Amino acid sequence: MSKPGNLPQQLDYMLRQAVALQQNGALVEAEELYREILELKPRHFDALKWLGELALQTGRPQEGAELFRKALAINAKQAPLHSNLAYALNEQQRYAEGLASADRALALQPNFPDAWNNRGNALGGLNRPLDALAAFDRAIASMPEAAPFWNNRACVLRDLGHTDDALASVERALALRPDYAVAWSNRGNVLGDLNQPQDAERSYRRALELAPAFAEAWNNLGLAQIDLDQHAQALSSFERALALDSALVEARWNQSLCLLRMGRFEAGWQHYESRWARARIKAHTRDFAQPLWLGDFSLDGKTILLHAEQGLGDTLQFCRYAALVSKLGAKVVLEVPGPLLRLMTTLDGVDQLVEAGQPLPLFDCHCPLLSLPLAFRTDEASVPATTPYLVAHSEEANAWRERIDACTQIRASHPTRSHADRCLKVGLVWAGENRSHVAELRKIDARRSIAFERLAPLFEVPDVCFFSLQKGAAASQLSGSELGGRVVDYTQELHDFADTAALVANLDLVISVDTSTAHLAGALNKPVWILNRFDTCWRWLLERSDTPWYPGARLFRQPALGDWDSVMRNTRDALAELSASRTAGV
Repeated sequence: MSKPGNLPQQLDYMLRQAVALQQNGALVEAEELYREILELKPRHFDALKWLGELALQTGRPQEGAELFRKALAINAKQAPLHSNLAYALNEQQRYAEGLASADRALALQPNFPDAWNNRGNALGGLNRPLDALAAFDRAIASMPEAAPFWNNRACVLRDLGHTDDALASVERALALRPDYAVAWSNRGNVLGDLNQPQDAERSYRRALELAPAFAEAWNNLGLAQIDLDQHAQALSSFERALALDSALVEARWNQSLCLLRMGRFEAGWQHYESRWARARIKAHTRDFAQPLWLGDFSLDGKTILLHAEQGLGDTLQFCRYAALVSKLGAKVVLEVPGPLLRLMTTLDGVDQLVEAGQPLPLFDCHCPLLSLPLAFRTDEASVPATTPYLVAHSEEANAWRERIDACTQIRASHPTRSHADRCLKVGLVWAGENRSHVAELRKIDARRSIAFERLAPLFEVPDVCFFSLQKGAAASQLSGSELGGRVVDYTQELHDFADTAALVANLDLVISVDTSTAHLAGALNKPVWILNRFDTCWRWLLERSDTPWYPGARLFRQPALGDWDSVMRNTRDALAELSASRTAGV
């Protein structure tokens, strides 16, 4: 069959050939034909539209978006084009633009299910999960047999913390399409949230059977292996993910945490810098004109800004490096959140303190606090572990001493001065901050925190006087418990960490879950027992009851995911031994 002689007929013939090739999977040949058409007629609407879809098929969303825009400049009344543009923009994490394009599609075709689905993905990316859920429900109402809609709905339900509903939704997607690798991976994510790592691992492996080059599933498998205490295997999974997609930031981040847990500090600190490329952290990156210092040039005579990042506990742990920076000849400006400001006046090596959000003085270079271990090439042997490096204000500590001594005499098992003196004074923290607005942090908070009632075994130990150090929403559990009367609660008088430090200075011991108060106690050189979850934070390393970061800390680890009963039994036994030795000593 010969090609038609005139140009319109020739272009029509070429387009039909290209579309047929594309639909039969001959994408390279189809693309060549589309580009030939566009050389002959650059504003050929159908060629632009189909080539844009081919660009999406081959993982080139930016190119696809450009082609769709050119097509829309010719004819802006095509709802599918606006919807495809929304998809392309969402793939580039340009969610606000994606939402606008999805809304244009829906203005032209209100019951267009793909557009509702793309609108839901845009809203999810903009952290509007309830609106996203409504959009996915609209998409499903129009096309209930579309497995991707159910899968996307499961993702947003998971973001909302509705894990049972999320599981039901993703399983509906798999019932519709059993070979849906992305849904198998998402099913694993939900099962991980439900503390079912063995089942999660099986879901990830099914995803990888279906799609061996699915980099995100390898990354997710690594997270399940960490929950199963298989760190070497997890590291291999993260490396496999990065071999497939070197730009997969979450895999690089998870690799760094795994390396640090395993004590492989040199590589761990280097990869830990990948945090700044993560979507959740990127928005908080400080855009300074001054250079970042990572130990790569002299600080002698320079002013350096050290700035807090992440949580209060991180700041308490890594502010210790200020003294080391000062010894390099630098003038140190330290920026910290308001609740830490007064306490940080006791830190060595700081020339000027600034509260976060206030104007900064002039400086020559900067470094985030958690990049300092990389700058100093910290390994386990060189952790700057001299404590205390923070100190309670003496006048406030003395004022608390009188109150606590009086309270201890009243609450002693035998109300005589000698028995009151030997009564152990123990501070308690049972929950971390509730960061329910971030799915990743919500999972960590749920795993690291316990209910106040779980501390019940500790109250069996005689000659111990307990003091609450619990702040936040979980503090209300004290008043609602029959055991609450066993605990002295002055927390309404603790307005910042300097107040808490003054109280802690008068205690014999702090027992805390993995939260900022544990770091405070460690920094003050106060004995601290950390009730630690099985999937431990990287800073506590693996399979040890001590930590190089705080000489006075002792770790009580879960032997299995969620096993707090064992932790509390071991902590009670250790507290009974300490109390008995204290009594014998007196």
